[in-house]
Amino acid sequence: MAVVRRINELTKDFAGMRVPVTVKVDIEKKTFEVEVGVPTTGALIVKELKIEKGSGLPGREIAGNLSMEQVVKIAIMKRDQLKSRTLKGCIKQVLGTCLSMGVNVEGKSPKVVQKELDEGVYDDLLRKYGEEI
Repeated sequence: MAVVRRINELTKDFAGMRVPVTVKVDIEKKTFEVEVGVPTTGALIVKELKIEKGSGLPGREIAGNLSMEQVVKIAIMKRDQLKSRTLKGCIKQVLGTCLSMGVNVEGKSPKVVQKELDEGVYDDLLRKYGEEI
């Protein structure tokens, strides 16, 4: 029961979401260690929007709208798992997931937001989170 209690304690912020959990057991010392991963990018987007799932028809049907702050928050949470070296690159990956889920950002298509990101529209926001431009 101690293992289950510890898992529940560590995953309480991800209620209702699938979260990768690893339990390491030392049989000799009779101890355990629980490591909790981060949910998928799609699951984090769904949680931010408070919806059940993304659009069944992305590009035609909009499932929701995120702010750029929410996108950055998700990118920061996923930064260790994403392949990008920069926050800007992580944001682009989150925007790609938004596109495939039919989720707009700042009321615009994620493709438009990616272009604006490249043009420097969000440089002040990136600096706020310590990104060098």
